[in-house]
Amino acid sequence: MSTGLDESGIRGYPYIMSRIGRALYLVGLALAVVLPLRAWVAEPITIASASMEPTLRVGSLMILDKWSLSGRRPRRGEIVSFRSPIEAEDLVKRVIAVPGDTVEIRDKRVIVNDQPLTEPYAVHDRPNERLEGDDLGPLTVPAASYFVLGDNRDESKDSSVWKSSSGERVYFTPASSLQGVVRNLPWIL
Repeated sequence: MSTGLDESGIRGYPYIMSRIGRALYLVGLALAVVLPLRAWVAEPITIASASMEPTLRVGSLMILDKWSLSGRRPRRGEIVSFRSPIEAEDLVKRVIAVPGDTVEIRDKRVIVNDQPLTEPYAVHDRPNERLEGDDLGPLTVPAASYFVLGDNRDESKDSSVWKSSSGERVYFTPASSLQGVVRNLPWIL
């Protein structure tokens, strides 16, 4: 029986190479599992701005669930991550209106399909100030598009205020830019 030791009692080259080979195999196996999971199922994200406060605090660690939207459309009220339609950045916002809905904002109150939306999550830091986006529409959400707002309405750059580089208003985010549903980590309540 070979112990991997040479005559001097020191482990030899074959033993060391088998240990390195085993370690490389385990690293490769881990990458083969983790990378596809991260690309197509879920990945950790950190909330970078105050636009979703108080629901999601700056620095909160969340899970971006990519799998959920592979078989269905986002629902009203869900928090999603998407590529901004006006800048090269990822955003996290709440879906307010889906394709075919009519959305309007009057005096900071959101109305969807002629019904005021009940929004216990919405916050207005400057309730007495008239801001761009406090009055909008009515607008009909086109096919394959979504109207999204941050919960911290007066501090959020979203469908109510977006403008292209040429100054043209951009009201909707395309479905093709959606990345997934933002969820709490299971062990954080």
